[in-house]
Amino acid sequence: MKALVLLSGGVDSATCLGMAIEEYGNKNVCTLSISYGQKHEKELEAAKKIADYYDVEYMSLDLSRIFAYSDCSLLTRSHRKIPRESYAKQLESSEGKPVSTYVPFRNGLFLSSAASIALSKGCSVIYYGAHSDDAAGNAYPDCSNSFREAMNQAINIGTGNQLSLKAPFVLWTKAEVVERGLKLKVPYELTWSCYEGGEEPCGKCGTCIDRADAFAKNGVADPALKKGE
Repeated sequence: MKALVLLSGGVDSATCLGMAIEEYGNKNVCTLSISYGQKHEKELEAAKKIADYYDVEYMSLDLSRIFAYSDCSLLTRSHRKIPRESYAKQLESSEGKPVSTYVPFRNGLFLSSAASIALSKGCSVIYYGAHSDDAAGNAYPDCSNSFREAMNQAINIGTGNQLSLKAPFVLWTKAEVVERGLKLKVPYELTWSCYEGGEEPCGKCGTCIDRADAFAKNGVADPALKKGE
């Protein structure tokens, strides 16, 4: 049995990779990273380092043209600034809509593309790292459990019952993800989460805030931060 892991370069996908390798062994796991026109390459560089660390096959795919019409603040073409506040704070003024860093149906596109590649590579399962904190308040609706269930059904039916979708953290908090990853000795020092592309994480965007909180709740310093070394 083989698995494909969607690997963004962040905490959640790196932990997914660690879990997949624990279950199937690194020779039966491959990874896929996707460029979607984001403002920096840091997370993709991190993904390659993580794949190399685990000695697994690394593949990449460019879907940036699909998002050419989006004004999502994460994208290179957008003039909108990335919010420097928590997702909860952002949702207070979103009128029920996803946050500005939501890339239109990104996970749907990623998973559909991954399904085609996974099937061609002889895999029977796709892992992706959605967790409950991202889905809370409709911040990222394509991280919700209902979305996962619908996509799993579509992928399973569309591949003739040959492929399924696994999102082990979809009902977990990010702190619980980190707790699991620490036990697996996931190389968090190689990961990148920040929406900015600076030398160091900004510490102020929504994903930086969530990441810091997750490590703090586990009583450990973030190994990706120099001050935490």
